[in-house]
Amino acid sequence: MSILLKPKAASANRPDEIWFTRCPVPTATGIAYKLGWLTDSFEADGIALRTLQESGSDLGRHHYDHRLPTLIREGGNMLAIAARAQGEPTKLVGLTWIEESQLILARPDSGIVSAADLKGKRLALPGWSHNDIPSHVRGTSIARGMSLAGYKGALASAGLSFDDVDLVETPDRLRNIGGSGRDLLPRGQSRRSGVGRLWPIEALVEGKVDAIYVKGAAALDQAREAGLVVAIDLDALPDPRFRVNNGTPRPITVHQSLIDDHFDLLVRFLAVTLRAADWVAEQPDRLRDILEYETEGSPQAVDQAYARLHEGLHPTLDAERLALFDSQKKFLFTHGFLNADFELSGWVDPRPLEAARALNEQRTPLPTL
Repeated sequence: MSILLKPKAASANRPDEIWFTRCPVPTATGIAYKLGWLTDSFEADGIALRTLQESGSDLGRHHYDHRLPTLIREGGNMLAIAARAQGEPTKLVGLTWIEESQLILARPDSGIVSAADLKGKRLALPGWSHNDIPSHVRGTSIARGMSLAGYKGALASAGLSFDDVDLVETPDRLRNIGGSGRDLLPRGQSRRSGVGRLWPIEALVEGKVDAIYVKGAAALDQAREAGLVVAIDLDALPDPRFRVNNGTPRPITVHQSLIDDHFDLLVRFLAVTLRAADWVAEQPDRLRDILEYETEGSPQAVDQAYARLHEGLHPTLDAERLALFDSQKKFLFTHGFLNADFELSGWVDPRPLEAARALNEQRTPLPTL
């Protein structure tokens, strides 16, 4: 999720608009927005809250390129890490860990029922993306990166590696992602045209491959419609190292200028999202409608994909999460998704999150809805 703060022409002290964009995944930010808390928290200062998905704005490219001086992003780590590797002056201010139905799918007659059964099998590898920002081709090849990481985790859990399988390249499913923003479709219009077409389901149905990686509620719906079965549930693997991927851990990143120039607004924003995470932890059964909207999945798929959402919605910068995040960065560099490597320690700034927690300690409890 990304937040664009557009300064007033007459003043650099306060923006007059807050733009944000989010991937179709559950985040505390998205939940706080749907509950109305983010809008309310900035309204008193005359700051309007707007979303790229609902505005028809031509700013959609900034969901991917991050080239805005006042930018917050809560979303998949591939784009965030790639932007930093390409020299964007961002800082990492938080990491969440949300189990969101990472699966290896197969046909019902495949005989694949565990990670060990992948040995000798053909696994679909989505191609590199094509877009209008050549320098972002690597970072925006989301399906390729997630599939590789998913296979790596599944194979490693059974003592296997890429040497034990055949990776079969399939055509890229999303073209022009990260360009003009035309792929950043309004909510409710992207289940088939956006998220759903990330995964090479047809290649599996047609027998061109033996298994594919998918992630999220909308993918569960597609798998069910195609008659496919869950061969391996990565979320069930006990070691979190085997579940590291684009959304685990999921970073919150901001531009350095936002910290320097609008630190108080950043802290306020984070404080509201932390309170939304508290609300989820206290009453997780109240989330279905919001998650259907955020993830573009059916009620059944949402219940299956995000049953453990409340466990990792609070951002932290603890040593374990940072170590898992660093392993993802190294994986992306090793497999060609980054233009350069960089030291994670120099990217981290814990101050905004610490200040947000302190701010919440001074406030009254949130209302029960």
